[in-house]
Amino acid sequence: MYSLIKPILFQFDPENVHYFVTRNLKRFNRFPGGAALSRSIWDLKDDRLVKEVFGLKFKNPVGLAAGFDKNGEFISEMANMGFGFIEVGTVTPLPQPGNPKPRMFRSPADKAIINRMGFNNLGVDVVAERIAAYRKNASPAQKGLVIGGNIGKNKNTPNEDAVNDYIKCFDRLFDVVDYFVVNVSSPNTPGLRELQEKEPLMQLLNTLQQRNTKNGVSKPILLKIAPDLTNEQLDDIVEIVQQTKIAGVIATNTTIDKSFLSIEKLKEEAGGLSGAPLTKRSTEVIRYLAERSNHSFPIIGVGGIHSADDALEKLEAGASLVQLYTGFIYEGPGLIKRINKRILSEHDL
Repeated sequence: MYSLIKPILFQFDPENVHYFVTRNLKRFNRFPGGAALSRSIWDLKDDRLVKEVFGLKFKNPVGLAAGFDKNGEFISEMANMGFGFIEVGTVTPLPQPGNPKPRMFRSPADKAIINRMGFNNLGVDVVAERIAAYRKNASPAQKGLVIGGNIGKNKNTPNEDAVNDYIKCFDRLFDVVDYFVVNVSSPNTPGLRELQEKEPLMQLLNTLQQRNTKNGVSKPILLKIAPDLTNEQLDDIVEIVQQTKIAGVIATNTTIDKSFLSIEKLKEEAGGLSGAPLTKRSTEVIRYLAERSNHSFPIIGVGGIHSADDALEKLEAGASLVQLYTGFIYEGPGLIKRINKRILSEHDL
């Protein structure tokens, strides 16, 4: 069915389509029997899919990447589509509108998206309250769903004060999320990627680790990195993860390299590129990190997963879990089930 609807949806502005689809998805799930029907179509339950990674139990290894549900509005609806975990955000301390529109562009010929959203979100207080409300009202079918909180800094916060923004988000979300993702790799907040340099990154992660205990409980902290890092910078990432003892890495965010695109005009658009052009590079980064670290920490693989084969390649390269965003938009919700079925078929070999 999605293959019939997609050509119509792709005639309109991608950001407007996102809100149109998610609003109607929420309405459908509220209709009597809608949530159960969604689960019966899309959700694949099998104990062989359950994975335990950094101390958390995931019902399956296919998650929703940050950026799709920035404000924690669609956790239940995405879970009903079969995602094994949901990552909310990127969240900042204060609400912010993001960059001027238009700020999202499709390249269907390349199965790619360029976005320069700019961390548009309603602020950490609203998001924390929404996740808490979800936890309180979750259906029995969704009890135990793993939720991650992807945190960043406000655009107007200078880099020398950035750590305070991450602390505010960390403290406010601590009681409602299962793991954290430190986002210093988005290309759409001026100067943010400078925080990937070794010294400021060590300071930021060590500061969060020092606060990472409440009533005897600590939460896994992951670092989301850019695909544009050199091997030398990736070596630094391995060292940083091992020294700070954070839980792992998400590889990768969007790329600023648009040379892959077939449409010249789109190459001039500012923002990060995601989708099929990123497939190979993100897998290379996963493999490099896994081998250089001797598989000493978990990696969540994201970037250009448009098929079950793409997901399996990332898992075989060293990822423990995978996440979808652009592939979910291009291929539809059936992609989640196809990946999980393929994992089961590999399990049976």
